[in-house]
Amino acid sequence: MEDRLQMDNGMVPRKIVSVHLQESALKELERMAGPTEEKNSANSAHMDELTPAPPFAAATKQDSESTDTTGGGDQEVREEKSRLEKRSEPHDEPNSLSERETSTGKHHHLHLSSCHECFELENSTIESVRYASSENIPELPDDCSASVEEVTDGCLARELRRINLTGKPPNVLIYVGSDPMKIKFEKIKSVLKECIDTDSYTIYQLVEEQVLKAPWLDNSLLLVIATEEPISKDNHKQFLTYLSRGGKVLGLSASFIFGSIQIRSKSELKKTIQELVFYKADNSEVKLNLLTSGSVFEQEVKENLSPVKLLSHLSNTDKDMIIVHLPYGDCGGEAILCQIYLEMDIASLTTQTQEDFNLLKMSNAKRYDVLKEILTLLGLSCELSEVPSLTPIYLLSSDEENHTSFLKWLEKKVDVEGLIKSSKMTLKFVSSYKPEMEITPSLIPVITVGGFSSEHFSLQTYQQNLQTKKLGKIVLLAEVTSTTMNLLDGLMFNLPQEMDLIAIAVQQTQGKGRGGNVWLSPVGCALSTLHVSIPLCSQLGQRIPFIQHLVSLAVVESVRSIPGYKDIDLRLKWPNDIYYSDLMKLGGVLVNSTLMGDTFHILIGCGFNVDNSNPTICINDIIMKYNKKNMTKLRSLTVDYLIARSVTVLERLIDIFQEKGPNEVLPLYYKYWIHAGRQVHLWSEEGPLAWIVGIDDCGFLQVHEEGKGVESVHPDGNSFDMLKNLIISKQQ
Repeated sequence: MEDRLQMDNGMVPRKIVSVHLQESALKELERMAGPTEEKNSANSAHMDELTPAPPFAAATKQDSESTDTTGGGDQEVREEKSRLEKRSEPHDEPNSLSERETSTGKHHHLHLSSCHECFELENSTIESVRYASSENIPELPDDCSASVEEVTDGCLARELRRINLTGKPPNVLIYVGSDPMKIKFEKIKSVLKECIDTDSYTIYQLVEEQVLKAPWLDNSLLLVIATEEPISKDNHKQFLTYLSRGGKVLGLSASFIFGSIQIRSKSELKKTIQELVFYKADNSEVKLNLLTSGSVFEQEVKENLSPVKLLSHLSNTDKDMIIVHLPYGDCGGEAILCQIYLEMDIASLTTQTQEDFNLLKMSNAKRYDVLKEILTLLGLSCELSEVPSLTPIYLLSSDEENHTSFLKWLEKKVDVEGLIKSSKMTLKFVSSYKPEMEITPSLIPVITVGGFSSEHFSLQTYQQNLQTKKLGKIVLLAEVTSTTMNLLDGLMFNLPQEMDLIAIAVQQTQGKGRGGNVWLSPVGCALSTLHVSIPLCSQLGQRIPFIQHLVSLAVVESVRSIPGYKDIDLRLKWPNDIYYSDLMKLGGVLVNSTLMGDTFHILIGCGFNVDNSNPTICINDIIMKYNKKNMTKLRSLTVDYLIARSVTVLERLIDIFQEKGPNEVLPLYYKYWIHAGRQVHLWSEEGPLAWIVGIDDCGFLQVHEEGKGVESVHPDGNSFDMLKNLIISKQQ
C-alpha cells in the first residue's frame, strides 16, 4: 500500500529468519523434538481453520481457446500451442473441500530471534545460504543465457514459449527524449494501440529520468526509441544492455544505432514523400509511399560484426536502406531500425500538397500492415481485440434477507432520481434494465430486481462456495465495467454493520494497478473489489499495511488448500503479487484505505489470472502442467469458485490476526513466499547487497546487511519492480 501507516511496534519479533536444513539434520531434530510435537500440533490447529469446506461439484469449467502471442513464424511453437489448447475432458472432483492436511513432524517454521538457540542457528544459516542465494529478485529470470529447461521441465518450457517468447512482462515502453507535453508519446501510443492486442500489452512512456534509474530492463517486452535528438553515451549503453538481455527495440526515425550500421543524412529526402519497397517475412513485397526522415542507413564492412538484414529500401536509383533488422548478443536481442515516419498519420503533417495527401492516403492501410509486420517480427501479437461495451450492474445477494436489508438501507441513501454520486462515478439504481438506458464510465445503471446470467460467471457457484459471516454477502456484478475499484466508492460508508460489499466483473476496460499501472483484465481473470471495515483500535487496525499480505495469501491458500492441489506452485512475492513459482506474475492486490472516525474503510482490488493463457500464464495452465507431469486428473478451476474461496479464507485470516496477532499468520505467509535465502540490492542496482529475513510489523521488508544488522526497507516509488532500488527506512 502506497500510503502505509507506521504504527508503534507491537506483536512482531524484531527478526524472523527462514531456516533450511538438510535431511540428516531434520531427522535428528525430529528425534529430539518428540515430546514437543503435541504442543506444535495444537499451535498449528489455528491455521487448519482456514480451509472452507463447501461442495466442489458446483465449480465447472468451460473449454477455452488461447490466443497465440508468439507473433507467428515458428512452426514448432504453433504446433505445440495447438496441442496444449486441447484441454482434458472434465474429471470427477472431490466431493468436499476438507480441512487442509497437516503433519506436525514435517513442517519447519520460522524461528524467532528471541530464542537463544535459534539466534545461534540464524547466524550460521546466514553464512551458509550466502553461497546458494540469488543476487536479486527480478520480475522474471534475468539469466537469459540459461534455457527454460534449466529452470523447469521441458513441458512447461514449451508452454512458456507459447505464452511469451522472451519471458518478459508484457510492457511496451516508448522513449521520445524530451517531450514535456507528451505529444509525441501520445501519438506513437495511439498508433501502437491500433496495431497490437491491447489485452496483451500495456504501453508506458520511458522518461529521461527513468532510463538509468528505474529497473525497466527486466520488465519490458519492447522498447520503442523515437527521437532524432542525439542519445547520450550513458543512455546508449543502457539500451545496449537491454538488448543484451534479450530485449527488443524498434527505432522510429531515431538516432540510435549500433554494430555496422551508420546513419547518413540526405537533405534532398528530408520530410519528402518517397516510394519504398518492404520485404515481408513470406518474401512478398509491399510498395507504399511514406514520409522520410531525410536520413538513410549505410553498412560498414567489418569483420566480427553481426549480419544486417534489409527489410526495406527506397525505390530510387541508390536503393537507399530505410529499414534494417539487426540481432544483438547471445540472448535473442534484436532491433528493427527505421528512417521513415511509420508513426505519423496524414492529419499530423503541417503542410501537404494534394498529391502528397493522395499518396499517403492510398498507402495508409499498407503503413499499418508494415508496422504490424515489424511488431510481429519483434515477437508481439497484432491480433486486435475489440473493446467491449459497458454493461449494467446487477445487485445480488447470497440470501433474500440480506438483499432486503440492503435495499432498505439504500432507500435512505439515493436521491429522488435513484442516484448515488461519488467522486469517481454515479450509480443509478433501477428495478429493471431497458435497452435505451445510458451506460458510460461515469454513469452506470444498477439493476436491483431480476436475475443475472453469464457464461463466464455462475452466481450459484459463488454462493455455494462463500462461507463467510459478513464479507462478500452483497454483490455488484457486471459483465463489463471500467474498473471495480470505482463501483463501491459511494457505497462503502455507513453500511449496515452486518454486511460488506464486493464488486465483481467478468471484464474490465480500465483496470488499475499499483502506482498508476494499467492492469490487464481479459475474460478468464478473477476481478473483484472487496469492502472491508476494520476498527482502528484492533490488532489489524494498528497494522493496516498487513491487509495486502493477507489478501494475497488468501488467494494462494484458496487454491493450495484444496485437497490434491497443495503442490500447485502458486507463491507470494512481497508485498502484494501472486506468482507462479518465482518465474511469472499472475495476479496482484491494490489496497485503498480511508479512516472515518474510529474505523478504516478499505477497498481491496484483487485480480489474478485463472483461465487465460494470454499474455503470460494462468492457474489452469499450471494445473494442466502438473497433471501431465504427475499423471493426475485435477480439474481446472473457475473464476466464480476461486473468488468465493479467496474471500472465505480472507475473512478467517482476518479473524485469526485480530485474535492472535501477526505471529499466527506469518508462518503460513512465509511458507509460500519466494524470498527465502534471497538477496536484494539497496538504493540502486549497484548498491550494497542485503539478505531478506522477513517483514516487520508495519509490513515493510526486513533485510540483513553485512555489518549493519537487520533493517526495514521500502520501495523507492518506481512502478516497475518494488524489489529494486529498496530504500532503508529512517529510524524514528
